[in-house]
Amino acid sequence: MTYSLKDKTIWVAGASGMVGQALVARLGAEPVKAILTPTSRELDLKDQTATQAWMQRHKPDAIIIAAARVGGIHANSTYPAQFLYDNLMIAANVIHSAYEMETEKLLYLGSSCIYPKLAPQPIPESALLTGPLEPTNSAYAVSKIAGIHLCQTYREQYGCDFNSAMPCNLYGRGDNYHPENSHVIPALIRRAHQAKVEGAEALTIWGTGTPLREFLDSDDAADALVHILTHYSSPDIINVGSGIETSISELAHAVCEAVGYRGRIEFDRTKPDGTPRKLMDSRKLRGLGWAPKMPLTEGLKRAYNNYLATLD
Repeated sequence: MTYSLKDKTIWVAGASGMVGQALVARLGAEPVKAILTPTSRELDLKDQTATQAWMQRHKPDAIIIAAARVGGIHANSTYPAQFLYDNLMIAANVIHSAYEMETEKLLYLGSSCIYPKLAPQPIPESALLTGPLEPTNSAYAVSKIAGIHLCQTYREQYGCDFNSAMPCNLYGRGDNYHPENSHVIPALIRRAHQAKVEGAEALTIWGTGTPLREFLDSDDAADALVHILTHYSSPDIINVGSGIETSISELAHAVCEAVGYRGRIEFDRTKPDGTPRKLMDSRKLRGLGWAPKMPLTEGLKRAYNNYLATLD
């Protein structure tokens, strides 16, 4: 199937976030009529009444739900109730309002965190709900799984063209560099830069450095998501990944190279590693004719330049 974006009004929920910004830029290259980008101050997606009223006024033809409360291991472990509640409310309010307004197309963004901690590798979409989740981010994962099931059940009961995509670990311009609540790449960039500026002899990284992760630049992710929006319609989820594994140790060295930090890298083995390996099986997406373009080394350089711009 194909879905034409010509003269369509597209709502990017969460447009101020990293993925949202990349989606707005990517959609700007399409022949759309308008791109709606209300901020969280203008529209609280946790408020059902406000969300329904906004949808009644604007009536978007298609929606991409990139809005979410996100964070790394520390944030997920410290604020599990907030992660669960906020993401449940966002998914429920937007998806139900889309049904009420007879929205033509909706794409909900989940996460690789939805899969079991010890899922088969590479992780196929069929691995969902086949084992226990990673405990450090189970609240976030459960909220995302609920969003997936909302899309599936509204499709089943009402015939809505609602779909769900599962991105791997994303990074890029507009990332969150908060000292406690950021993901692994922005956290490493910030700490490596700080170590460089302070002339520190060593940079300490949580865990053993052995876990394997998959990373995708946010611009590549946005391109993939627009491709899915226009070329995919199914109750089944679809993975979005680069197909390349990188250990946390390799990543730390690559970040230090991009930042220009020349000190030692040490690992604090008393800290948690999280899931030992997480590689997505993205053959379904490749079958739709899409492949990533941004190498990790080049993407890290761009991300570091973005971080420096935030300091300015």
